[in-house]
Amino acid sequence: MIFLLQDRRKPKRGDLIEIFCGGFEHWAIYVGKGYVVHLASPIDDIPSKYSIPCVCGVLQVTKELLSVVAGGDAYRINNKNNEEYDPLPPQKVVQQAEKMVGKEVSYSVTSNNCEHFVNALRYRVSRSDQCSLFCFLRKFHGMGLFPPLIARPGI
Repeated sequence: MIFLLQDRRKPKRGDLIEIFCGGFEHWAIYVGKGYVVHLASPIDDIPSKYSIPCVCGVLQVTKELLSVVAGGDAYRINNKNNEEYDPLPPQKVVQQAEKMVGKEVSYSVTSNNCEHFVNALRYRVSRSDQCSLFCFLRKFHGMGLFPPLIARPGI
């Protein structure tokens, strides 16, 4: 089920929040009272929602206000995998998420990104649909079917 927050529906504890940051989505777990737990850069000068393009290799599990993480970007409740997987009870999801706060985790765009993180907490399944799409497009790019994904000097 996907609910747009513009419908004035409030997220419930344990809901997955998808934040639209331009060319990618950032994901968080709603833990209540306006707060989310998500992966963020351990470098203070990098705003939370821009952690994902960070190439630092390590991100920190952080608890922040959803309004701060999203800033002016659109976001929605997106528990899209509820049909495929049984979600854990909300209190268990929140408990696990809050237990992770302050810990550093290795980060990989393809195997351990913020979408993998939230799905593992809610469903006990680490998966990322945006990563699957990226890998699919990258495969076809390698076959010469799409133009370069990233412009590089000399290419």
